Amino acid sequence: MKKKVEKEPIEKTISSLLHKERTFGQKAADKLTKWAGSWLFIILFILFLFMWIFINGYFLVKYKQGNPFDPYPFILLNLALSCLAAIQAPVILMSQNRQAEKDRIKAEYDYAINRKAEKEIQEIKKMLTRLK
Repeated sequence: MKKKVEKEPIEKTISSLLHKERTFGQKAADKLTKWAGSWLFIILFILFLFMWIFINGYFLVKYKQGNPFDPYPFILLNLALSCLAAIQAPVILMSQNRQAEKDRIKAEYDYAINRKAEKEIQEIKKMLTRLK
């Protein structure tokens, strides 16, 4: 007699896929995304921008033809903001891709559970029709 090969339960397979070891880059992307998407970061960043503008404006007014470290069009500030956006955007996208992968795995799990439930319901219906 042939031995029936039991498949690994769906729950274990999904759990192993969702909780597999992350690389250093994936961990860093997740942490940066969590920090950069927080209200604390937004508030601190707004405060930083206002302080930058205030300090430069103060030196400009106080010394008239003074030498603020970043004169009015704030070119240095624009450079810093552009660099931040250039680095932050791909990291956030990497984190979103990981989340999309997790969502896909969960959707496959839900589909497998629904298929299993459908088969069980069909078996129950067959048993009920036999009882009639």
